[in-house]
Amino acid sequence: MSPVSTHSLARTRWLLGPAAVLLFLVGRAPEAQAQSSSPAATVDMTNTLSFAPDTVRVQAGETVRWTNGSVIVHTVTADPEEATTDESVRLPEGTAPFDSGTLDPEERFEHTFEVPGTYRYFCIPHEGAKMYGTVIVTPAE
Repeated sequence: MSPVSTHSLARTRWLLGPAAVLLFLVGRAPEAQAQSSSPAATVDMTNTLSFAPDTVRVQAGETVRWTNGSVIVHTVTADPEEATTDESVRLPEGTAPFDSGTLDPEERFEHTFEVPGTYRYFCIPHEGAKMYGTVIVTPAE
């Protein structure tokens, strides 16, 4: 090999080495995240305009994950400003409302509940069909 070829080869190795490490780490990141941030409860949004299960229980500080497993858009909304009826939303006093925004099929939304109490939420496009869910949050043990 000529000196130019050796230099090019060394430069290529120098550039590919960090790139390979980065690709390895990026490829492993979701696996590590999934293990460290498992939700305490999961809820599916269905084609039958329901949350399944419609009620989950978690402790304060735990996270609920909703997944849109249907072929239509849904939301996870606990915001009185967005509701058309009072029965759609219930929040413990002093808690902030939350809203996932529109979730396309297979999209996810997570919310961590810090304040004990009962939270009632709904799906904006399907509020009229009474697509409601409830999260009961107990004090952390």
